Formats: sequence, C-alpha cells, structure tokens
Amino acid sequence: MMQTLLVNLSVIDAASIFQWVVDNADYWLVFLLMTVESSFIPFPSEVVVPPAAYLACTTGDMSIVGVTLMATLGAICGAMINYYLSMWIGRPIVYAFAESRIGRACLITPEKVKKAEDYFDSHGAVSTFIGRLIPAVRQLISIPAGLARMNVGVFALFTGLGALVWNMILAGLGWWLGKTVPLAQLFDKVEQYNDYLTYAGLGIGLIALGVILWNAFKPKTNKSIS
Repeated sequence: MMQTLLVNLSVIDAASIFQWVVDNADYWLVFLLMTVESSFIPFPSEVVVPPAAYLACTTGDMSIVGVTLMATLGAICGAMINYYLSMWIGRPIVYAFAESRIGRACLITPEKVKKAEDYFDSHGAVSTFIGRLIPAVRQLISIPAGLARMNVGVFALFTGLGALVWNMILAGLGWWLGKTVPLAQLFDKVEQYNDYLTYAGLGIGLIALGVILWNAFKPKTNKSIS
C-alpha cells in the first residue's frame, strides 16, 4: 500500500489521487494523506476529504465525524513536521531548500515561503488559524511559526482549530454530494465547487479575524461603583 501511495504522490495528478482515494479510503488513509498534504509534499486536501466523506455518506463504512477528525489529526501532525524541521534547521537552510530542485519538486519555492513568513509576521499567532484557510499559505504557515519558535501548544491549538474548520467545509461538501450526485460525477463536482470552497474558507477566516480584532481593540467600559 505504501509503495502504491508513493507512486501516486510522485505524479501530482489530482484526478488520479482522487480516484485512488475513492478506491482505498479508510480512516488511516485519510490521516496519512492529510499528514503528507500538510507537511512538505503539499497537494490539494480536496482530493482526500470530500471523497472520503462521500463514501461515509453512501457506504456507511466510515462516519462523517470520523473522517473530519482523522483529517484534522493528520493536518496537525503534518504541520508539526514543518514546525520542528523549521525550528531545528533554521531560516537560511529553509530558503536554500526552497531554492533547490527537491524543494521545487515538493512545490515549495522561496516566494511561497516568503509569503507565508510575511503573513505570519503581519498577523501574529492567529495566522496559524486563519492561514489554514488560505490557499498557498495553508501548508506552509507552520514554517514561519517554527522559525519564530512560537509556543508549540498555542501553535497546535490554532493549527488544529483552523484545520478542523477547513475539514468540516470539505467533509460537508462530500456528504452533500453523496446525497445528490453519482460517484462517476464526484471529481468533476468537487472541481466545480473548488473556488467556492476557497471563498468559504477566506470568509470564515476574515470573520474570525474581525472578531479577534474587535475583542482586542474595542473600547473598555468603566463600570461605576454605586
């Protein structure tokens, strides 16, 4: 199974991975693929969670809650890999890796790392939550967190919450499609709704940021003592 998985991941073909997940999906596969997706070999989580949730709806072999939780645990584990690697090897080596052929083969470029680092610097710790909802930042937001040696407990908490929200969106789509479309149309439908998934994630992230900023900067009321 592992050899087959590596063959599929070596060819970044969303349709092929999607079909392979449909044919082999179980809780441990969801966990493993989301660990990989969230670490140093980023590929779309849309090819993992929606088909698994679809199968949970149509076959009953898995539950929607189980799929969401295993996907979230995998995302946390993958993010922790990036976090500790970045913390241990340091910023110059991270950028050197991003500039190498291996780094580019893993879809990691200096521009993407810089974007994630700038985002982290601008938004602080909460970026680990919101960053999980933003394409091109989602997989890499743990790198600047590791470079900054962010508190690991805070990092895991915010990363887990952001991953949970994103996976709930993906699982909800898969479950809904399980009620409305045949399996043969599943990949095309997920692709069709992919932009809407991104907008939903961004919208939730912006709302969360707004609530956090409001609580941080709202005027303090002085209670008079009668």
